[in-house]
Amino acid sequence: FVVILKLYLPNKNQNKMKIKLIILVSILPCLFSCQKHEVFKPPNVILIITDDQGYGDLGLHNNPNIKTPSIDAFAKQSVRFNNFHVSPVCAPTRSSIMTGRYSLRTGVRDTYNGGAIMASSEFTLAEMLKQVNYSTGIFGKWHLGTLPRDILDANRGGKKENDIHYAPPWDHGFDVSFVTESKVPTWDPMITPPNSAEDVKATLSEGAPFGTYYWKGAGQPVTKNISGDDSRVIMDRVIPFIEESVAQNQPFLSIIWFHAPHLPVLTGDQYKFVYADLSEDQQNYYGVISALDEQVGRLRNQLKSLGLAHNTLIFYTSDNGPETSKEVRGQNIPHGRAQGITKGLRGRKRSLLEGGIRVPGIVEWPAKIPSGTRVEVPCICLL
Repeated sequence: FVVILKLYLPNKNQNKMKIKLIILVSILPCLFSCQKHEVFKPPNVILIITDDQGYGDLGLHNNPNIKTPSIDAFAKQSVRFNNFHVSPVCAPTRSSIMTGRYSLRTGVRDTYNGGAIMASSEFTLAEMLKQVNYSTGIFGKWHLGTLPRDILDANRGGKKENDIHYAPPWDHGFDVSFVTESKVPTWDPMITPPNSAEDVKATLSEGAPFGTYYWKGAGQPVTKNISGDDSRVIMDRVIPFIEESVAQNQPFLSIIWFHAPHLPVLTGDQYKFVYADLSEDQQNYYGVISALDEQVGRLRNQLKSLGLAHNTLIFYTSDNGPETSKEVRGQNIPHGRAQGITKGLRGRKRSLLEGGIRVPGIVEWPAKIPSGTRVEVPCICLL
């Protein structure tokens, strides 16, 4: 059921041909295959990762409270992997999806102490697809290396001792970037929320800059349209990238790595209102996922309006299990703490138990995938 995407491309440094394997977990034919007499048109590829979303944090997985109508509709028309697994922490999962290799081979072991740095020698999916005329863009959380060299960012980037960790997406094959080095608040991402919110350093003052920037290139922080819902802020960059690719008559790779629902978890009143009968923590957490769901629906609607939906492959998963599972430790959850649901699976983020590594897995490609396909065998995000 797991198909390996194979491309035979010229090696940039050698005359001989090079075989590169990238895994797109699905029950579809090889991405660049076509039948006899069929005029081949390369598919667009969109890879979506949410951050710390639990297996039970979707309506389609029978969450009794959360409302995710857009993702639920997406899943009904897709291949749904009911036994899909990733790394127990985020950066290794990202490096595997980016390269098609085990995270230990990429050198991305964890999320701290230089363990989340993808080596410049890694050959990424973006670099591969650029060789066959794809436009490439990445949007959201990078977390595979530092982004600035001369501005302090996320307590890592900008420090001289961390310059060896500089590994931005624009050096890994991406034409367009709109990324942060690591986490940001899910509402007003550049502003420090109340210190009572989980994962906010006591040294930061409420309302002050959060200390992490969005970057579009080397030395190019973004200063406009970066307030409100963070998932919307990200999608506001994705859609123009897609429209520009269409205008240039290019297939595209769009990697969308949402921050939601990673801590600090906050959302706007319009999303909290839907969950008014629940606790404030639940209003924030479920509201953040509903806001994300809204942007997934916006993306799919735009693909339809541009006539791209039929031949666009969309992959959706989470980088690991939820930060906190009420089934595991439900008492005294402070304001702002995530309340992810594992649907009864033991463990959570950082755990090798199912709750830490089993996450949603959805792939849609109308041109190739029968609607409503279900896969129960265990699958992972790479070979």
